[in-house]
Amino acid sequence: MRSFDFAPIYRSAIGFDRIAHLFDEALRAEQAPSYPPYNIELVTEDEYRITMAVAGFNRAELDLEVANEVLKVSGRKQRGDKRPTYLHNGIAARDFEHSFRLADHVRVVGASLENGLLNIELKREVPEALKPRKIIIGNEPTVQLLQQAA
Repeated sequence: MRSFDFAPIYRSAIGFDRIAHLFDEALRAEQAPSYPPYNIELVTEDEYRITMAVAGFNRAELDLEVANEVLKVSGRKQRGDKRPTYLHNGIAARDFEHSFRLADHVRVVGASLENGLLNIELKREVPEALKPRKIIIGNEPTVQLLQQAA
């Protein structure tokens, strides 16, 4: 595995340290967990869906939490007093935890559990103040009126 030094980015780019830190974390992270399998789907330009195959888990055993722009999905199997005796145990039902880093202005708008699939709906909602806006080019008297009002 190649290692990259992000020190030049930290030294020369002000305000981009978060992006460099994300790259740094990604390179240092161990292999991503593969259980349970999941898809990340782009539904529209500003809508996303995470679908996780959580067969064997019910709603009470699943937990979704968003904190500091990180969505954490975890499953904790409730263990009863009486455990079944399996002749073949092919359905994995082990505890899991996945973390997804959310981009700015992306929020979770809903979640549903259907046919063993957990669907998490996400939407990007950019505030009006941050959206591009058109500047109208006015004539000289308009500028003078604005200066007089100030």
